[in-house]
Amino acid sequence: MEPTHSSRRILLPVRNWFIVATLFLALLLNLIPFGRLPGIPDWVALVLAFWCVHQPLKVGMSAAFVLGLAMDVANASVMGQHALAYVLLAFVAAGLSRRVLWFPLAQQALHVLPMFLGMQVAMLAARLLGGAEFPGILWFLSSFSAALLWHPVTYLLLIPQFSPEDKDVHRPI
Repeated sequence: MEPTHSSRRILLPVRNWFIVATLFLALLLNLIPFGRLPGIPDWVALVLAFWCVHQPLKVGMSAAFVLGLAMDVANASVMGQHALAYVLLAFVAAGLSRRVLWFPLAQQALHVLPMFLGMQVAMLAARLLGGAEFPGILWFLSSFSAALLWHPVTYLLLIPQFSPEDKDVHRPI
């Protein structure tokens, strides 16, 4: 019996420049000043988790640390707050990548939700240790919105990797 959630398409190898470009675009999206609107996802965390799940050998904790420091400097937040949270997210996402990819996209979102919540708890702990006040329970909505965006972001980031549908008679696969 064939699984219903598997794709019949073979994915091409991902280009390194595409990974860097998507992470940089996510960093730029995080820098858009939305004010204190609850539910805006952490775009860097979302794209970082995606690449750590799909390409754990190419994107890992070092990229997470650099992106976290960039976010700390950009937000003028407690130095290391984002870096610690992103490194923990990358560690867990890479460690569970084989398990997460086994499931259909809707269930993958349920698997990455605790990762995003854990990342936010780590950031909250660093903020509170730094003397900041509790941001409120609505601050955790961004983890839920990131999990809801897992499905469309997966399709969007996998588009360049889709192999052509037409068959080449000279290619054995």
